[in-house]
Amino acid sequence: MEDEAYRRAQAHVQEIKGFYTHFAMYIFINLLLFTVNAVTSWGNWWFYWVTFFWGIAVVMHAASVWGGKKFLGKDWEEQKIQKILEKENK
Repeated sequence: MEDEAYRRAQAHVQEIKGFYTHFAMYIFINLLLFTVNAVTSWGNWWFYWVTFFWGIAVVMHAASVWGGKKFLGKDWEEQKIQKILEKENK
């Protein structure tokens, strides 16, 4: 039981680490894109489209790490498996 809890905690830490890596790359690359945009075509701002849509992906990633476990997460999968097994055993 403790081993399982430890593995879940370890997996969650890896998910958090993945999010922080994703977020750091988002910041770094968007700063780079802003710089390229400012140097090559001042006034014709295209970098914000990348920032906006990639930002949506970052928010979705954060939701999956910290808020999305309830819907279609491991608990949901386990509940569905148990329901199917109960139906088959009747």
